[in-house]
Amino acid sequence: MRRISTGSPFEAAMGYSRAVVKGNWCFVSGVTGYDYASMTMPEDVARQARNCFATIFAVLDQAGFGPDDIVRVQYTVTDPIYVEAITPVLGEALGEVRPAATMVVAGLIRPEMKVEIEVTAMRE
Repeated sequence: MRRISTGSPFEAAMGYSRAVVKGNWCFVSGVTGYDYASMTMPEDVARQARNCFATIFAVLDQAGFGPDDIVRVQYTVTDPIYVEAITPVLGEALGEVRPAATMVVAGLIRPEMKVEIEVTAMRE
């Protein structure tokens, strides 16, 4: 088993890994729209979703996986009104991959967080 970190302060403080690789599987923790290099969060929910996918794809690459290996995704949005704004971003990122998906409306741990994306990938 291998654990991957992005260096986010949340990972150390809360005791989790950004991703865990076990065999042919890669489990990526929920990712919010922070730019982890600057620890800034854009106000725009579509930009937050793009940041989520940038982090997810970088972590998958580090783990030896690619976007085409994503088999499951869960989206969490804090307000259903955001779905219309992020739909094009989701289509750009995963439109050809078409993993099994769930979308949940729920609160996140900080008020600036509007979307969180979690994925599971599998290699054959």
